[in-house]
Amino acid sequence: MAKIRPSQGAPYARIMGVGGYRPTRVVPNEVILETIDSSDEWIRSRSGIATRHWASDEETVAMMSIEASGKAIADAGITPEQIGGVIVSTVSHFKQTPAVATEIADRIGAGKPAAFDISAGCAGFGYGLTLAKGMVVEGSAEYVLVIGVERLSDLTDLEDRATAFLFGDGAGAVVVGPSQEPEIGPTVWGSEGDKSNTITQTVPWDDYRNGRPEKFPALTQEGQAVFRWAVFEMAKIAQQALDAAGITSADLDVFIPHQANMRIIDSMVKTLKLPEHVTVARDVETTGNTSAASIPLAMERLLATGQAKSGDTALVIGFGAGLVYAATVVTLP
Repeated sequence: MAKIRPSQGAPYARIMGVGGYRPTRVVPNEVILETIDSSDEWIRSRSGIATRHWASDEETVAMMSIEASGKAIADAGITPEQIGGVIVSTVSHFKQTPAVATEIADRIGAGKPAAFDISAGCAGFGYGLTLAKGMVVEGSAEYVLVIGVERLSDLTDLEDRATAFLFGDGAGAVVVGPSQEPEIGPTVWGSEGDKSNTITQTVPWDDYRNGRPEKFPALTQEGQAVFRWAVFEMAKIAQQALDAAGITSADLDVFIPHQANMRIIDSMVKTLKLPEHVTVARDVETTGNTSAASIPLAMERLLATGQAKSGDTALVIGFGAGLVYAATVVTLP
């Protein structure tokens, strides 16, 4: 029996560069209040959100991804031709096939990389990062582009008082490449499908074929159930990721949770008992919940503003529809 040659990749993988794109239109809470009975004070107290970005017709999923990717590739110090894989996490690319990753790969000049989309909701960036790490270490690609991108304004019911104020648009990207040291820790990930109805699309697409519902499909959620799950269960997952990486909260420099809600973020910080020296991403205040894009966008802003620096140790955790989650410890590029 013939023996298969073992894969020959890098010993480890790391994030080499990061980039982000936020649509030009900034939407304050006052615009949301035109269609729901609420107040700016209520929205801020419930979510911490003051503004969010909404994409124009020209700011498509592909366009935003390309802009973020260009910045990430430049930040990594490589050329597009060196990209061997493109992974796009999104729930708001409305064409079932082909994957938008293939269009992005072509338009950035990446040649002929492996290119595919994944759907893992707000945990999508963590899922993509884990897949990219595996590709680099396994040797199927030297450099992998991971993109989290959403146009959630297309899936927002502006008359739903529980969700109309939550969602925003944008794209974040990182380049994952080889490393001689472990700079992306073990991933703690999973799903709890028995809770899948707590965050879901209101009606499936095929309802349009079978008689068109009154409203376009939108995202809906059971806010209190999601809040309790995120605060209590995801703090446990975050701690497991720290344990898997062999560090404690005292070793952390930065905490970058999914930017779902400021109350969730603050509660997780308290539950994890993070030391005061740990910088906490709170990008949700001005960006809203951008699902798969939220972690790389928050990472990019922390580095750009100097709140975090290259070489810092960061805990990242995403969680959302599915319900799915993914947490890992990384070294910032």
